[in-house]
Amino acid sequence: MSVKLNHTIVHSTDKAASAGFLAEILGLPPPAPFGHFLTVELDNEITLDFVQTNREIVPQHYAFLVSEANFDNIFGRIRELGLEFWADPQGRRPGEINTNDGGRGTYFRDPNGHYLEIITRPYGSGD
Repeated sequence: MSVKLNHTIVHSTDKAASAGFLAEILGLPPPAPFGHFLTVELDNEITLDFVQTNREIVPQHYAFLVSEANFDNIFGRIRELGLEFWADPQGRRPGEINTNDGGRGTYFRDPNGHYLEIITRPYGSGD
């Protein structure tokens, strides 16, 4: 039997705003309700299930492997929205993208402070 990630829960102070932001920025279909969650389905059948909480949000990291064309589209939306972005996980290279493993990548935050990353090549796949 294989093991695959099916879903993960993303805590947010406004699940509609957070789920909508992710779907919009990644160019995915609108979030769908499932119980008390709003779900964003990725192309590999994994869902990010947004739940609303009034507790303090502890930022998590979510990395998305995208095609070169999707990177251009997503990065365009990041810039259109005036979001801060940086090339490294420590935020020491603001306003830049990276070229790790021969691809491109960048980091940015969602409305709850979660760290989002888009990359065009998996880590360790370069020459």
